[in-house]
Amino acid sequence: MSLNTIWSAYQDAGLKAAESVAAATLESRLYLALLAFSEAQYTTAAAHAAAAVQAAPDRLLPKAAETYLQRVLREGKERVYVSGEAFGVFIRNGGNVGLYQAVSANLRRTYDDYTRLDLLDIGVGDGLALLPALAPSIARLDLVEPSAAMLNKAGLELYEMEIPYNAYNEPIQQFMLHGQGPWDLMQATFSLQSLAPDERAKVLPWLCSHGARLLIAEFDLPDLGERLSPAQARYMIRRYERGLGEYNEDDLVAQGFLMPIFFSAFDRESPENYEQPIELWEFELRSAGYTNIEMRQIFDYWWAPAYMIDAS
Repeated sequence: MSLNTIWSAYQDAGLKAAESVAAATLESRLYLALLAFSEAQYTTAAAHAAAAVQAAPDRLLPKAAETYLQRVLREGKERVYVSGEAFGVFIRNGGNVGLYQAVSANLRRTYDDYTRLDLLDIGVGDGLALLPALAPSIARLDLVEPSAAMLNKAGLELYEMEIPYNAYNEPIQQFMLHGQGPWDLMQATFSLQSLAPDERAKVLPWLCSHGARLLIAEFDLPDLGERLSPAQARYMIRRYERGLGEYNEDDLVAQGFLMPIFFSAFDRESPENYEQPIELWEFELRSAGYTNIEMRQIFDYWWAPAYMIDAS
């Protein structure tokens, strides 16, 4: 049976009905695991992931999914950006090497447009995008990052480079209550996707009113329809199989980052990301008050094409 059949049965009569029409295939079993996870039925989700391993024992994703779900059963879920250790390994390997080189190169070209620059970095992480791009034109550097561990790492690098900066260990929503602009340039590299649309609707107008120009690095995720849909499941199953393959079964990356993000997309309570097509980013920016918007693809990444959005 196709995933559409499973989805139809699930919508009509719930998880048990979906299970009754599912075939013993990799995609079907993983889809059932995701649907069960969305309902916090973690034992059932783990059982379906184990069945997916039996259906395709040589595939990376079923094994990683079963391992992760067994850990959820033992320890519960946890947010993936808190310590930053797994994320730090993830972004420094695989396709992220070329991706972040492209991001940093685009940032540096923009910095070189200025003779003096006041810069705000929103969600700087541990500085992987920012640090290689730093230019002598930067006169003021403000960093906002909710992860203390990642912010401290970026700060240490800047200290060793003898570059002054101001660090704010808080989410952008809290920084908005006291942040003192204006800034010549603000940037957010793969960080605004963490904000739910209703939160972005508050943040983007504030940014527009507190700075002359905004750079956003984000992915052009195709329109996958509603959460839990077959289109979403198919896309994620195929893409994450590719993503896992770039890390040679590195358990820290798989279990500390990729699998939590993978299952988070089906989490009804607290998804980690709210990604969307690039056209919706443009729409949100125009709604926030930006009138000049340029978008250019900068890297063909395994998850989705990466773009740099330049708004003013």
